[in-house]
Amino acid sequence: MPHVLVLNASYEPLGVVPLRRALVLVLNEKAICLEDSGAFMHSATHVIPAPSVVRLKRFVRVPFRGPVPLTRRALFARDGGRCAYCGGVATSVDHVIPRSRGGPHAWENVVAACRRCNHVKADRHVAELGWRLRHQPAPPSGLAWRIIGTGHRDPRWLPYLQAYGAEDAMARIDGISA
Repeated sequence: MPHVLVLNASYEPLGVVPLRRALVLVLNEKAICLEDSGAFMHSATHVIPAPSVVRLKRFVRVPFRGPVPLTRRALFARDGGRCAYCGGVATSVDHVIPRSRGGPHAWENVVAACRRCNHVKADRHVAELGWRLRHQPAPPSGLAWRIIGTGHRDPRWLPYLQAYGAEDAMARIDGISA
């Protein structure tokens, strides 16, 4: 099912919701459709263009948001789906300093890795193998990462996310995956 970007009344990105939820917001006149996805939703009497970006009519106060949560999907988005050691297609998560040796499960210590590199590295340090990381792992920052980290991306969302770090995030993702 397609997903829709939801913006606050101030155009600040709030999150991503399923198409059905976004359509309910628009039909109940709680949100305005800013971008159409090109598809249409049909009812018995109406044909409605499916939204891709909606903006709430009333401002919603957002409580303090902590750091971007470390999820598998967000990690693969940060690393562009590429192995941090060889650049191949990543299929697993690896701790740079293994957890068995006291390494934390944190953004600074977790990278995406291919099956082969993860198996060869096992519970050893990168320095013990003589390997080098292609990029230093760091936590993502900016509101755009809350959207990008969901794994749902639509090119129509980029103009609304650019002011919140999406350009840097997308360049990082595209640069790593290239």
